[in-house]
Amino acid sequence: MDLTGEVRLAADRETVWRALNDPEILKQAIPGCESVEKLSDTEFTAKVVLKIGPMKATFSGKGTLGDLNPPNGYTISGEGQGGVAGFGKGSAKVELSDDAGQTVLRYTAAAQVGGKIAQLGARLIDATAKKLADQFFVKFAEVVNGKPAG
Repeated sequence: MDLTGEVRLAADRETVWRALNDPEILKQAIPGCESVEKLSDTEFTAKVVLKIGPMKATFSGKGTLGDLNPPNGYTISGEGQGGVAGFGKGSAKVELSDDAGQTVLRYTAAAQVGGKIAQLGARLIDATAKKLADQFFVKFAEVVNGKPAG
């Protein structure tokens, strides 16, 4: 599945860049996130509880940042294991640009799932992935802007 999107943030690019690399901000923004631990400047681990259709699973995974171009963007890739529920892996290209005193964050992401999750059907998985991405960016904007997005 492929996802693309754009969000406007009422903050300068440097602030948004720092937020994208801050484990505490990411923990607040990632739906179902229980923990994010920074291992190095380019590696982190995370634990996330997700509900996809009738299935609920805890995923433990590792992410890596590449193509670093501060404060303009990066590529994030990762994979997680959800036990009997299956696995997920994917990557996203994140680009930041300035526009009228705001920062525009654009992303293009691709993901794959396997195991029992994959048996739920592509439409449900795609809809859930889009919903989770939307929830992340709304919450991320709230945290970065210091107020609910509106």
